[in-house]
Amino acid sequence: MSTTLVNPATEAVIQEIEHLDVEGTDRAITAAVRAQREWAAVAPADRARVLRRFADAVDADIENLAQLETANSGHPITQSRWEAGHVRDVLEYSSGAPERLIGQQIPVAGGMNVTFHEPLGVVGVITPWNFPMTIASWGFAPALAAGNAVVLKPAEWTPLTSLRLGELALEAGLPEGLFQVLAGRGSVVGERFVSHPDVRKLVFTGSTAVGKRIMAGAADQVKRVTLELGGKSANIVFDDADIERAAATAPYSVFDNAGQDCCARSRLLVQRSVYDRFMEQFEQAVKNVVVGDPTDDATEVGPLVTLAHRDSVASFLTPDVPVAFQGSAPSGPGAWFAPTVVTPERGSRIATEEVFGPVVSVLPFEDEADAIQLANSSEYGLSGSIWTRDLGRGIRVARGVEGGNLSVNSHSSVRYTTPFGGFKQSGLGRELGPDAAEHFTETKNVFFASE
Repeated sequence: MSTTLVNPATEAVIQEIEHLDVEGTDRAITAAVRAQREWAAVAPADRARVLRRFADAVDADIENLAQLETANSGHPITQSRWEAGHVRDVLEYSSGAPERLIGQQIPVAGGMNVTFHEPLGVVGVITPWNFPMTIASWGFAPALAAGNAVVLKPAEWTPLTSLRLGELALEAGLPEGLFQVLAGRGSVVGERFVSHPDVRKLVFTGSTAVGKRIMAGAADQVKRVTLELGGKSANIVFDDADIERAAATAPYSVFDNAGQDCCARSRLLVQRSVYDRFMEQFEQAVKNVVVGDPTDDATEVGPLVTLAHRDSVASFLTPDVPVAFQGSAPSGPGAWFAPTVVTPERGSRIATEEVFGPVVSVLPFEDEADAIQLANSSEYGLSGSIWTRDLGRGIRVARGVEGGNLSVNSHSSVRYTTPFGGFKQSGLGRELGPDAAEHFTETKNVFFASE
């Protein structure tokens, strides 16, 4: 079985990718088990050195990785270059972890008590199609740093950069079998990660519905999981905010990557007293967003990932949805979709469900309490932004909003140096940050009797 990859900007066929079956997946996991035992015995400083070589290999291949991502996913080329550089940075940051997985000496009576961080074994990483190589690195880099082996299943639509990273890992000197990229269907390769007893942890990024199934399947073996799932995040603009700046930056909080981002601030909450003023400036900002050829350095937003996904996004814009205004998008071949601003009722489908496209719902609110209540009226809790000049309000609202990654007077969601993850049905566990490698270990407690 195979998948035909299509450039979403031109609809031109890129190549055919063969899919692995269950037997091939099992062989890969067996090889990973062998490689992991040897890798765990490598001195921490030497593991760190290999990861730095991997980072160097990625750095030398940034333009090639970027061109692959732009062709396969439709990301604007400047974004793809940033993403490739981000993979390098995550590897470099993770390379410091092997020598810093420090346990504790705990005072006890009758002897000495120490703890160790032991690797889990083989880690299965299942990645989405919206940020293929960056999100992959959040799983494989700290897992390798902690002494594990990794089997990575990229999304069926967008495997090219992950496959290239697998090649670069071997070129950098990672042992054969330690980091393997397995192209295939979720129902085959992904399901085998869930059921195979030698895969000790699952890292999944994708829809909440699939995440629930993976979590349920993992329960049978009490298998560890990290889940990064859906979002319907709020961008809250108070009347004392810098309205000009909030309006100018709002398009990029939701339309980056054509809205195909679980951190997208797809609910724009604006205090009623400044609603009209904000919307006037927001409309001009939306119309200024450059949607076009992803190979052009000037392009800010490219196409959606496939024609099928474009149809899914369009299905939310039913005749009863009030469209305030739209930006522009190319006509002709390609999965194009113009940035769209809607003003629906609070409880409507488009205001509550994840569209995963360049569509934002603008909702007015009355006061601080109403803003927090509205922001939290979602099953999701991944990210969000708060715009206010009042420091006290910024603190109160940040503490009150149920979200894992919030920013005040900015739209920052992800830094590889800080933890990332969601509340509620947006996920379970945390990725990135100084503790990332520890999440791929077990804590072992050892007591040494002194008598």
